[in-house]
Amino acid sequence: MGGLVPAGVVVVEAFGHRDDVVLLPEEEAVVARAVDKRRREFTTARHCARSALGRLGFDPVPILPGPRGAPGWPDGVVGSITHCEGYCASAVALRRDVAALGVDAEPAAALPEGVLEAIALPEEESAVRRLAVTYPEVPWDRLLFSAKESVYKTWFPVTGLWLDFHEARIDLDPSGVFTATLLRQVPADCVVPLARLGGRWRIRAGLAGTAIAVPS
Repeated sequence: MGGLVPAGVVVVEAFGHRDDVVLLPEEEAVVARAVDKRRREFTTARHCARSALGRLGFDPVPILPGPRGAPGWPDGVVGSITHCEGYCASAVALRRDVAALGVDAEPAAALPEGVLEAIALPEEESAVRRLAVTYPEVPWDRLLFSAKESVYKTWFPVTGLWLDFHEARIDLDPSGVFTATLLRQVPADCVVPLARLGGRWRIRAGLAGTAIAVPS
């Protein structure tokens, strides 16, 4: 994930779950009744997030889920968390450097049957199928899903509004970049340029990763 974000963004990753991490009391309350899988993911994510914040000079603070589960960051910080089976990462930056940030990681494997049709616009679905003919080693459908997740993680903390899979059109480029065009109105009072977003992708270590960082 670190190779997908610009200078000024700090990324901390964990391959596998951390069993030696102690949650802060406020965080412990969030997962007190959670199943083991949820607890391990939450705990490792907070370890990554606090480690990343520490590299920006912040003391340890609780990172609690807010509306729709988005992590709450200290004032002056933007950030994003992602986790999938066997992997977790957090990316953070100072708001003076980065206005919005979204990262996502997924297994580098094809989506389950029926998911592509559910999340893709017709032109996206056609593009994915064309790319798969030329570059069959790349799970383009999974990358599309991941890119849409990164778009949402970039959009929601800024606007506080839900964004459907079909409200952003993704154009994936084999060079390792993608663009996202928002198909819904950006709020008039939004000072962050969200109408068209640029991101990067990569396949590595069995994972498909995407990231978007909007400069301040």
